[in-house]
Amino acid sequence: MTDTIKKRFVFFVRSKILTRYLSLCLGLLFISSTGFAQPSPGLGSGPSASYLSFVDYQRSFPRPQEAMQRKLDTLKKQFAAKKLTWPARAIYIRSFKYDSQLEVWVKEEKATTYSLFKTYPVCALAGSLGPKRVQGDYQVPEGFYYINEFNPYSNYYLSLGLNYPNASDRILSDSIKPGGDIYIHGSCVTVGCIPITDQQIDELYVLATFAKDAGQDFIPVHIFPCRFDVLKSKEYLNDLCKDDPALKQFSDKLAEAYYYFQRTQQLPIVMITEDGSYHVNDASSGSLNKPIAISAAIPNKEIKQSIVKVVPSGRIRTVAKVVEVVDQWPQYPGGTSSLNKFLDDAGRSLQSILPPGFPKSNVSIEFIVDRDGTPVNFKVLRGLADFPQIQTALIEKLESMPVWKPALLNNIPVAKKITQLFTIQTNSSYVN
Repeated sequence: MTDTIKKRFVFFVRSKILTRYLSLCLGLLFISSTGFAQPSPGLGSGPSASYLSFVDYQRSFPRPQEAMQRKLDTLKKQFAAKKLTWPARAIYIRSFKYDSQLEVWVKEEKATTYSLFKTYPVCALAGSLGPKRVQGDYQVPEGFYYINEFNPYSNYYLSLGLNYPNASDRILSDSIKPGGDIYIHGSCVTVGCIPITDQQIDELYVLATFAKDAGQDFIPVHIFPCRFDVLKSKEYLNDLCKDDPALKQFSDKLAEAYYYFQRTQQLPIVMITEDGSYHVNDASSGSLNKPIAISAAIPNKEIKQSIVKVVPSGRIRTVAKVVEVVDQWPQYPGGTSSLNKFLDDAGRSLQSILPPGFPKSNVSIEFIVDRDGTPVNFKVLRGLADFPQIQTALIEKLESMPVWKPALLNNIPVAKKITQLFTIQTNSSYVN
């Protein structure tokens, strides 16, 4: 055999060996890849699972792991008591700003409709009714969103992020600073989010984790200004919409989606038009146009609503800097229930100066809780436009408000602006 033939033979043998080796490696790589990528049946948490399920992934963080240890058995028992199958294959969240409630609906694998699982109280509210339109307006958004983030290291314990701004918000909100970072979270404080207690976010976080693990990548969250079929709530919204056609048009579209779900227990199909408006499919057969019963005790003549700012000489300060975003919001002594009682008492204290036939008025006030906790610079933003003397008397009463625990930023007290809503009406209209 010549040297040339020997060289060719050796090259051929080596090439065959190399080819077989590469084929073997590629085969092993393919087997390994497909074995890792294919989930086992169920939630993927069984002993045969060869991948990290979303539940397992969340368990790798301390807070979600502790939440599951505390709440998993409880949730299973609550599902069983309601004759629901654990875990829910899909969940749906509805929040109502004026009513301060957050509903969780669940759907089983073969079910076509949702069932109400639980209603949580929302323990704080920033801003007023209406959509969020700019960064720093302290507004909770209104509209149709989904959960796009699970945050196990939230500053507010645990949090579920929403995809604000959505396509509608990007058209209708400020083009440069529409705002963002909207969450459902714990710690019972708010900077324009939806806060519930730590115990409640434990449950909701676990529910959402198992739903995502079961394949629900987009958990819907619909935020409404109020329950449209609750008389008191609807009256309040109508009062705000009287002189605000844009708010009425926006709220009417949300109401269409609300009534569609009330009627069918199925999610509405919501589309967004070129001008940013919501369009709800099959909404025409809903209950939006059904008349709402209005209390006969309310006179037909209602107060004209407009933005009016009245500041009597009283507790007024020059506040050098008011911080928009804080780590902890100001806290009224005794909490939200004590604040609501103070405001109710303030409204009742005006009874002696209310004119005959005075209509109920929904009032929006603004003030600053300064660095030392003193509430200052009270203003009436909305309501009582035809009654400047009542505005002045109201602010004088509000200036007796006790000292708060101030807002904190990096553990340093800072000044924070507060907007608060409440109602002034005659004694006969109050319900104890």
